[in-house]
Amino acid sequence: MVAQSSERTPAQRLLDALGPVDRFHDQAELGDFGMPSRSSMEAMLDPIAHTDPSTRIGPMDKIHVFWFAGMSCDGCTVSVTGAQAPSVESLVLGAHPGLPQVVLHHPVVNVESGPKYMHPHELAVQGKLDAPYAIVLEGSITDETMAMATGGYWVGQGEEPWGPDGAMRTVTTDEWIARLAPGAAASIAIGTCATWGGVPSAAGNPTGAMSLMDFLGKDYRSAFGLPVVNVPGCAPIGDNFTETVTAILYFLQGFGPLPEFDELGRPAWLFGETVHRHCVRGAYYEEGTYAEEFGDKECLVEIGCWGPVVNCNITSRGAINHAGGCMNAGGACIGCTMPGFPDKFTPFYKTPPGSKVSTTASRLLGGLIKPMRKYTNNHLNREVRWDVHKQTPSGWARERSEPSALADIGHKFYDRFRRSTDTGRKSTTPAWGKRDEWTQQREPATETRLPGGEQRDQGRE
Repeated sequence: MVAQSSERTPAQRLLDALGPVDRFHDQAELGDFGMPSRSSMEAMLDPIAHTDPSTRIGPMDKIHVFWFAGMSCDGCTVSVTGAQAPSVESLVLGAHPGLPQVVLHHPVVNVESGPKYMHPHELAVQGKLDAPYAIVLEGSITDETMAMATGGYWVGQGEEPWGPDGAMRTVTTDEWIARLAPGAAASIAIGTCATWGGVPSAAGNPTGAMSLMDFLGKDYRSAFGLPVVNVPGCAPIGDNFTETVTAILYFLQGFGPLPEFDELGRPAWLFGETVHRHCVRGAYYEEGTYAEEFGDKECLVEIGCWGPVVNCNITSRGAINHAGGCMNAGGACIGCTMPGFPDKFTPFYKTPPGSKVSTTASRLLGGLIKPMRKYTNNHLNREVRWDVHKQTPSGWARERSEPSALADIGHKFYDRFRRSTDTGRKSTTPAWGKRDEWTQQREPATETRLPGGEQRDQGRE
């Protein structure tokens, strides 16, 4: 962790207060404690995972991923376990060509517990781990120095003999991250709480909650030279996270350049556009038509949707397996992927002040555009044949009115403009369906020969 400025980061201030550590659990004394299956998750997966170094491509056979929970609801974990492209299962089994096997250390997923679960963390702190590692934070970071002043803590993850004279004490998520971040290959924040502070950092909170980026500081770089990577969302799209992890792993393996991230560390290919640009309701906005209550099919801006100014791909990607998602399912965007969430988006489900200007302008333009599109739609909703016959042979609309003479004239001019660049417009052959003989007024004059050689004009009988 590089500190080029004189100001100490929250992570550095925490380590200054705690000091270095050099005592760890005696694994021999622990025996099978915390190991109900007498095996770790890594050991259980090895027989079925693609772990043979001779068949792998790239310098890394595997990479450890330490997942830490800060102040969160665990919604990020739920989202990621539902990811499909790629899935968590395929990553931990090393099933992707060129990618190292991901050895996941997750407080919910792993079968081992207690000191046995924390053992790989201890090895990472000591620099004795058998492979590179990355850290993932779910939930916001608290200011543990505030809690330490009264002898407490906010968010703990395990106990270590790091107290006075080797006494056991709770180790906070903040402390683990502060100690592990300098040696990590990558540090990734998942979810809005970890990326921007989120709900736990809202005005009035007593914890000093902050993001991983705030905690480590702007000068932080991982052991591989990466700043903090941010994948926001409350909860985030699981595929956004696993896809980003995969892209970073390919970079770490040397198979390509680092993909593009924006100035806030978000994957630019996922958060480069607003919700509105791919919203299934976007055309209603353009035509100045808005929902009046939830459940209506029109644009939701006037009942509190912030989609036109929020960076997120939920409308195009969906929530899980390209299905669902807030606006796709009828919900208004409340800006949960944004750094200003929640303080700058409250009160929720109220018309955003700035939308008054845009919706008024949209109504004015839409008042002209919508009738014009309907006029053209009526023309294109007819076969050319029906225009010639002056009737629509549909049994579903017997009361359907035919286009007026004025509409016919307008559509003829429209067709003339449409075909003005047609390379075949000078042809003497009429377009299909332009013949007028197939009408009730005039049948085609075709001749048929009778058995005795006599001819009869079928059209005149």
